Amino acid sequence: MGLPYDAVLLVSFGGPERAADVLPFLENVLRGKRVPRARMLEVAEHYYLFDGVSPINAQLRALLAALIADLDAHGVHLPVYWGNRNWHPMLEDTIRQMAEDGIRRALAFVTSAFASYSGCRQYLEDIQAARTAIGSAAPVVEKLRLFFNHPGFIEPMAERVAEAFESIAPGDRPATRLLFTAHSLPLAMADRCGYVEQLREACRLVAERAGRGAWDLVYQSRSGPAEQAWLEPDIRDRLAALRGDAGCRHVVVAPIGFLAEHMEVIYDLDVEVAGLCQDLDMTMVRAAVVGCHPRFVAMIRELLQERLDDRPVRLALGNLGPSPDVCPAGCCPPR
Repeated sequence: MGLPYDAVLLVSFGGPERAADVLPFLENVLRGKRVPRARMLEVAEHYYLFDGVSPINAQLRALLAALIADLDAHGVHLPVYWGNRNWHPMLEDTIRQMAEDGIRRALAFVTSAFASYSGCRQYLEDIQAARTAIGSAAPVVEKLRLFFNHPGFIEPMAERVAEAFESIAPGDRPATRLLFTAHSLPLAMADRCGYVEQLREACRLVAERAGRGAWDLVYQSRSGPAEQAWLEPDIRDRLAALRGDAGCRHVVVAPIGFLAEHMEVIYDLDVEVAGLCQDLDMTMVRAAVVGCHPRFVAMIRELLQERLDDRPVRLALGNLGPSPDVCPAGCCPPR
């Protein structure tokens, strides 16, 4: 018999969809963080370059529709809800709607593949805060496990990388460098979670499947005070070194740390990093995110079915094994 879950909750970061949303959205993102207001206003200009619209909400709507269709096609007839951490639809509003609809126990898929405070535990805290605000009527919400080494993530990511290499002239592909990029974290946070280890394992698995021997893991989009140590190398520093020291002329950049496109992808990579590559006389091709790839959508269903049917098998590639269904107490603490 299946466990008593009666809904699915898709949980993500959220993003503005008009210029008037940008500053309130960024204030939500940066609440409690030591980020100067001048830096926030600087980041706001990145959004204004795209008329204040982040692509993440549109991508989540597409993922929501694809997931509902996949679940229906495989006989998993559960309502699917969507709530964001930082912008509408807000998580608290969504869980309140779930309570009004009579939902009592839900499984949550969080659009973050890797362990970290901001990518895992903070979402658990957000869910609990929303439930506390709603009170006793709030449904129980249990988060699905991390999936950084699940074949449903690795396979489509490898396909995206292979597609990007197809854009490089055949004669230049052997010397083309593959850079996997993820959001940088303060070292004080990264040292207390499995973020780097999991990223390296995922990069290795994707590169191996895509048939690429030489690759680098780099970081981007740091936002903290200058005196704080963050994960390195920064993608810009690594590109300059590849061009200057190794004479590299062609790179493929794969945003493995991002499941959907948002400002850290379309501005930080497609504008800033692409501009740097142009200055360095380097050809850059940016691989697509996994997005709504059918294998990725199927993976979400498989993660749900593990819990719905209490299946003993947990799919995982490589050496680290499957992540636990329930995060251990004290994992991924804040810095």
